[in-house]
Amino acid sequence: MTQGFDREWQLDELLDAASQGKIGPALSALLGGDFALTDQAGKTLWGQPSPEARREALILELEPVGYLLSSSASPAALSAARQLMLSLLRAEVRFKMASTLHLESVAEDFESLKREHARLSESEARYKALSGELEARVKKQVGELEERQQMLYEAEKLASVGQLAAGMAHEINNPLGFVRSNLTTFEKYLGKFAELKTHPGSLADGWQALDLDFILEDGIDLLHDSAKGMERIARIVADLKAFSNVDRASQEYADLNNCLREAVSMVEAQMPPGIHFRFDLLPLPGFVCLPGHINQLFFNVIRNAVLAIADSGRPGEVKISSEADETGIHIRIHDTGVGMTAEQIGHAFEPFYTTRPVGSGVGLGLATARNVVQAHSGRISLDSQPDVGTTVSLFFPTPP
Repeated sequence: MTQGFDREWQLDELLDAASQGKIGPALSALLGGDFALTDQAGKTLWGQPSPEARREALILELEPVGYLLSSSASPAALSAARQLMLSLLRAEVRFKMASTLHLESVAEDFESLKREHARLSESEARYKALSGELEARVKKQVGELEERQQMLYEAEKLASVGQLAAGMAHEINNPLGFVRSNLTTFEKYLGKFAELKTHPGSLADGWQALDLDFILEDGIDLLHDSAKGMERIARIVADLKAFSNVDRASQEYADLNNCLREAVSMVEAQMPPGIHFRFDLLPLPGFVCLPGHINQLFFNVIRNAVLAIADSGRPGEVKISSEADETGIHIRIHDTGVGMTAEQIGHAFEPFYTTRPVGSGVGLGLATARNVVQAHSGRISLDSQPDVGTTVSLFFPTPP
């Protein structure tokens, strides 16, 4: 129970000076001018009580809080005045009780709000601390993921380099093999010519006996074949150098048709049998780009096309077409391989997503291709049907 409900009220608390100034004159007029008001202790609050005055007690909560005194008023009038004063005092008690209850309720609500505010402030502080900790952990994890992703990108590049190296080694070993064989044979032929000096008889007899006409003719053929083999090796090295962009500036004008041919020459070195290329290349304007990145892009897409055909288990074709219009350069690479479902297309550009068997790749080919295209402000899209094939469409904008 609040303090306002169980306290003992004093008359001067219920009737302050302002209230007495309003009530006193009115009661004096009603009681004939002789009127006084005292509290329960006899302290006069209004008027001058006479010794012979009659008094009426003002009782609240079983105890008097004051007295009405008058020597001129009749007992009935004084009793009526007492009832009027009691009504006023009870109304004032109710008002003060309600006011006190309201103030105490407001104070309690304020204290409750202060406690809630303190609790929310504490919760906010904990949240900020937790948020900061989580942010630091997220940054750390993002950094670790980026580092691992970069490591996987490098692993993919190394895998591509390894495949290129294997293909190039095979291509170079073929001409090297027959050049070595030709030189060994030619060395024996030179030995035949050396025998001519010690052969008995005339020079003509020795020439005929050693069959040097055949050796001379075959030796020339061997040299011609060896020269062609060395040209083949030089062409492979030139293609590899062009593909890797050795000695090129970071950015330059490039003919994307040449970049496509260079990428195809790299893929051909390791291409399974039964797959062939078909070109439909129209003249293209020069395109400012990073040629090394563009070559990597074309290599990834074309190699994917070749692998898709190989996975189908049947012969197939990779068709490469290019054209230009007023908006830019359009390139399409179509294969007749296994194709992809709509769900697979939806994930095709996600890093590390692959439809190939475990250990056959880490799924970064198309993700890397998309990054290269976007770095050149271009677009890349897929159109594919299972067991029919896939078309990769590339667009590179050119300045007007």
